[in-house]
Amino acid sequence: MRSVTVTPIDGWSPDQYERFRSERQQPFDDLLTLCHPVEGGRIVDLGCGTGDLTRILHEEMGAAETVGIDSSPAMLARAQADFADVPGLSFAQGDIATWLDEGLDLVFANASLQWIDDHLNLLARMRTALGADGQLAFQVPANFRHPSHVLAHAVANESPFIDALYGDVPEDRGRFVLSPELYADLLYELGAKDQVVRMEVYGHELESTGEVVEWVMGTLLTPYRKRLSPELFDEFVERYRERLIEELGEREPYFYGFRRILCWARFG
Repeated sequence: MRSVTVTPIDGWSPDQYERFRSERQQPFDDLLTLCHPVEGGRIVDLGCGTGDLTRILHEEMGAAETVGIDSSPAMLARAQADFADVPGLSFAQGDIATWLDEGLDLVFANASLQWIDDHLNLLARMRTALGADGQLAFQVPANFRHPSHVLAHAVANESPFIDALYGDVPEDRGRFVLSPELYADLLYELGAKDQVVRMEVYGHELESTGEVVEWVMGTLLTPYRKRLSPELFDEFVERYRERLIEELGEREPYFYGFRRILCWARFG
C-alpha cells in the first residue's frame, strides 16, 4: 500500500480511497450504462473525487464540456494534476448542498449525495439545472445498517472519543438516504418521462475481515479523521477494528456485500 498523506482540514485521502478502485468503479460503470450519450453537450459530476471516473464519464458521453465538482482540496489536486490536459474537462471546488447551474445535459453523482441531508430539495435543485431532455443519474450507498457502519458510530460514543468530539459525533448518513421507491416517486413528481431505479448488492471478496477497515477508511471514517487528532484517530481505528472482528469474526477471505441504489431519469 502506498503511503497516505491527508491534510488536517480535509480528511479525504486519494490514496486510501483508490485502494479499492476497481470495486468502487463497478457501480459507476452500471450507472454510466443507464445514461444516454450527450454528444457536444454539458455535464457536471457532483463529487468527482480524484477525477479518473469523471474523465471516463466525459469521454463515454461525448460531452463538449464536463466539470467535476468536489469539496476536498486533496481530491481536486489529484484530479487537476492527472487530467489538466483533457480537452473540455475541468474541476472546481464546490459544495453539493448549495450547488446551482442551468442548461446542463446530464447531472451525474456517483456515491456522493449521501453526504447531503435533504434529498427532496437536493433533487429539485438538480432538476432545475437541466436543459431540455436533460438527464439525472446518481448512485448512493445503502449499506448503513451493516456492522461496518453501525460500529463506527458506536465506537465514537465510547470514551475517550466522545469526549474529544465534544458530543458532536458525525451523523448517521443512512437516515438521509431514501428508499428506492421514494426516489422513484420523487423523480416522477419532478417530471421524469423515463426512469430506472434499482437496488443492487455488490459483492466484494476482500482478503480478510480486517480489509473492511481499510475500505471504510477511504469514505465512512473521513469525518472522524477530520475531527480527531492523528493519535486519537489511530486509537479510534484500532478500537473499531477490534469491535468489527469481534462482530464479524476473523475470516479469510471476507465477503463484503454492499447495497447501493442506482437512479437514472430523463426529463422532458
